[in-house]
Amino acid sequence: MPPTRLPISATEVGILIISAAMLSVPIIDALAKLASMSQAVGQIAWGRFVVQCLVLLPLLLVRRTAIRGTLRMRHIWMGVVLAGAVLFLVWGLHHLPIANNTAIFFVQPLILTAISGVFLGERIGWSRWLAVSVGLAGALVVIRPNWAAYGVATIFPFLAGTCYAIYMALTRTRAMHEDIILLQFWTGLVAAGILSALMAVGWYGGLAVFSFSLPDETGVVLVLAIGLLSAVIHVMIAAALKRADASVMAPFQYLEIISATALGWAVFGDLPDGITAIGALIIIGSGLYVFLTERRVARRAVAPVS
Repeated sequence: MPPTRLPISATEVGILIISAAMLSVPIIDALAKLASMSQAVGQIAWGRFVVQCLVLLPLLLVRRTAIRGTLRMRHIWMGVVLAGAVLFLVWGLHHLPIANNTAIFFVQPLILTAISGVFLGERIGWSRWLAVSVGLAGALVVIRPNWAAYGVATIFPFLAGTCYAIYMALTRTRAMHEDIILLQFWTGLVAAGILSALMAVGWYGGLAVFSFSLPDETGVVLVLAIGLLSAVIHVMIAAALKRADASVMAPFQYLEIISATALGWAVFGDLPDGITAIGALIIIGSGLYVFLTERRVARRAVAPVS
């Protein structure tokens, strides 16, 4: 008798969604790096969240989702850490190649896995730890970042990764209980408010990173594209976290290094070498390992008892 063909599980759907989202994220990074050539880092981050809110608000209104009175302290915390993550990430992109910035940022899945086990109560087996660690090793093989080459700028993607890990953990706790579009709207609005305050301080204090200048047409298009793509991708991430543990999602975030390396080559002329290809295969392998492991677990759960 042929084996029973299992329908795709919620966890597997989450894995597919997070994989598509992570492969798309470097498009935002490339646009942000291009925008940083003519606009301040703070201005780009601020514009990204403003556009995100303008994209999500009509969706909420069309769906007649209740907005008034739904802001909670958890949304404020999510906005704070996401604003920090985006600000530090764009800051790093201003100084580092996309792939290097992305590799250093990938301390994030390890932090997320730890947070998931300690604070979210998820059971973190050795296989998930192994997959995350191997994925990180693959990212380091791809880039081989070092302090001597990039100096203090390497701190920015590290801080971005730390902030983003906290954001992902908070998203996991809320995505199962809230409308994910409303969740992303409030998060973006809070982040935009925080960055507006920082922009005001920068304006009066003469801080270059938070200075404001009227962008040209290209600059406007870049920021609009960054905000639109960010809104779509963050809704996808929330949808994935609604279906699977954050620790399951962690290794698949390494897929970002694949498209980051490809875009770095195509847009900025950073040609990958043979070692980069080896690292990319390691990253893909760690993600596939988790996917196949979850598939085996699903099969055992529905296997008939003889």
